[in-house]
Amino acid sequence: MRNLMASALGLLLLINAGTTVAGDVTELIRQVQQGDHRSDKNRARDSARHPVETLEFFGWQPEMTVVEISPGTGWYTEFLAPLTRPHGVLYAAGFALTADDLPSYGKMVQMMLLSKFEESPEIYDHVVVTELSVPQRVTPAPPGSADMVLTFRNLHNWVKAGEADEMLAVFYRTLKPGGVLGVVDHRAKPGTTVEAMARSGYVTEKSVIERVKAAGFAFEASSPVNNNAADSADHPMGVWSLPPSLRGCRDIESATEKAACEKPFRAIGESDRMTLRFRKPV
Repeated sequence: MRNLMASALGLLLLINAGTTVAGDVTELIRQVQQGDHRSDKNRARDSARHPVETLEFFGWQPEMTVVEISPGTGWYTEFLAPLTRPHGVLYAAGFALTADDLPSYGKMVQMMLLSKFEESPEIYDHVVVTELSVPQRVTPAPPGSADMVLTFRNLHNWVKAGEADEMLAVFYRTLKPGGVLGVVDHRAKPGTTVEAMARSGYVTEKSVIERVKAAGFAFEASSPVNNNAADSADHPMGVWSLPPSLRGCRDIESATEKAACEKPFRAIGESDRMTLRFRKPV
């Protein structure tokens, strides 16, 4: 808790001083990265997910209203909640617990997220929890209210479900003119078919850019921060063969055999991911 309190004090000093140039933004994010509120399991993935560089690339600023789409169990929420707490707003648009078609996995994940919020009010008491599912619940935040909408490793699921265009329309409606849409997702090799993308969890960068532009956004920039040249994007169970899922090795009971199964996938690391910044035109 000491590190968390020190980080919070540092955040307040920097933010209240009005210093939000690039170097200070980086320092703010790094202070949160070092906070005691983060689990060891989540910290272990920092070197693969590059949260400081990713949020810096998207252009996060302390006073922003941010919408995190499908936050899961809150990996990125551990950054976004304390960062927005002093002067910003954070909407966490997760699974709709009252939805009739919500799978058990979705319910479990959403309950874990809500428990995280309840257990640490000093971090999450300001987070506005909303629901997002199409076509039933399509207001993750008031229309035209958000400076930034962020989605991490979700778009491939919407492509598979045939919901990507509807989701992008929701994001466009939620953002202010000039607002940023930040997308991180698993990158398929150029020329991958739609069927293969749905099956593997990897989507081509070209198809994502074209789809998002068709929703009305302007493509602004890409970053290599989450690139992984070791990932062939061709695995027996798609992207879920790699960490953190390691799906093909889950049911192996022998510790030795399980370790042998996981070894080549751990050597690759987490997936090769595109990191794209779009903007709603003014």
